[in-house]
Amino acid sequence: MSVTPSRVYAARLVGLPIFDPQGDQVGKVRDLVVSVRSEGAQPRVLGMVAEVFGRRRIFVPMTRVTNIDSGQVYTTGLLNMRRFEQRSTETLVIGEMLDRTVTITSSGVTGTVYDVAMEHTRTRDWVLSRVAVREPAKGLRRRGQTHVAEWSDVRGLTRTDDKQGATHLIAALNDMRPADAANILHDLPAERRAAVALALDDERLADVLEELPEEDQVEILERLDSERAADVLEEMSPDDAADLVADLPPETQEMLLQLMEPEEAEDVRRLMKYVENTAGAMMTPEPVILGPDATVADALAHVRNPDLTPALASMVFVCRQPLEPPTGKLLGVAHIQRLLREPPSSLVAGALDESLESLPPEATIDDVAAHLATYNLVAAPVVDENRRLLGAVTVDDLLDHMLPANWRDRAPVRSSGTGSIRG
Repeated sequence: MSVTPSRVYAARLVGLPIFDPQGDQVGKVRDLVVSVRSEGAQPRVLGMVAEVFGRRRIFVPMTRVTNIDSGQVYTTGLLNMRRFEQRSTETLVIGEMLDRTVTITSSGVTGTVYDVAMEHTRTRDWVLSRVAVREPAKGLRRRGQTHVAEWSDVRGLTRTDDKQGATHLIAALNDMRPADAANILHDLPAERRAAVALALDDERLADVLEELPEEDQVEILERLDSERAADVLEEMSPDDAADLVADLPPETQEMLLQLMEPEEAEDVRRLMKYVENTAGAMMTPEPVILGPDATVADALAHVRNPDLTPALASMVFVCRQPLEPPTGKLLGVAHIQRLLREPPSSLVAGALDESLESLPPEATIDDVAAHLATYNLVAAPVVDENRRLLGAVTVDDLLDHMLPANWRDRAPVRSSGTGSIRG
């Protein structure tokens, strides 16, 4: 095990795995919690915000951190699994300090914070010691000049910044999965959360919205202008967009649907017609659909699409024309595992599973769960009375609707006891 370095930069900690003494990963670093007393005094680092199983965020006191190196953090293993709740006297380094406008007093340079360093003191405490500042870009430069200053030489970190941007926080979150970014966004103060959300591009914001609780989704969407809100809804998967639109007032629903592209809006309208928690309401109308003349090579090329979830990429639906839902008659499904064993030039129609039963759109959530479990599936076709394909319901759609609304707040089951309390 390497020796803990004397100085560690906060942005480089984000995403690092946290291990217990046995070498088992117990979570990932998401932020640092500090106590800021005044402009000149170095803030004490109280602990880390860690994400554990179930995307739950807990507090890990620095007294429980035994080692930090370039790739991981080690703890005593005695962690309190209670959900982290920020106190009024605490500040989040990543969530609240990045992008603040500050001034380096010795030079008069003004810029925004893009990282903060912490160091070990003689008393074995961790304190914030240095601030990395970037000046605004000038002329043709893409990035402004950077400076690293002592904490005591920087002013502006303790006051509220109404014009605080989000550039560096977004950069810190860029490598995270949408679900992880959504967790950090969820725990930010309301105004900061809105600023970060509005600074995301449409596609990224759509991905993150799909992972947020409904109340956060509605709050963020209501802060967008109508045109941009419609653009973001278009980037979301139709089933998630339909769920979100359904939570809005009727007049807002219709306004946004009118602003969306007609084809995208039609998918959302169609899904909103189904009763909540039925196969029709949960399904996505965008599975991989091919005609009977498609080859195995065609099918494999389609499922390589990185935007497909693993569940949707698990099978191909072969239908007669038209190939847009509602399609012509569903001829059968082709499992990717089977197609991988077939010659690329052969027809997908020759490898169909024609015996697989389909689900009607009015199938209940229990019916869907029983169907997927009975046939060991991660996706299943949803068809109308004429066997026209309407869409596909996947196991991730099912879990989203079966889990309780507060499932992220539940403590994960652990085999070992939890010892420490937050101090």
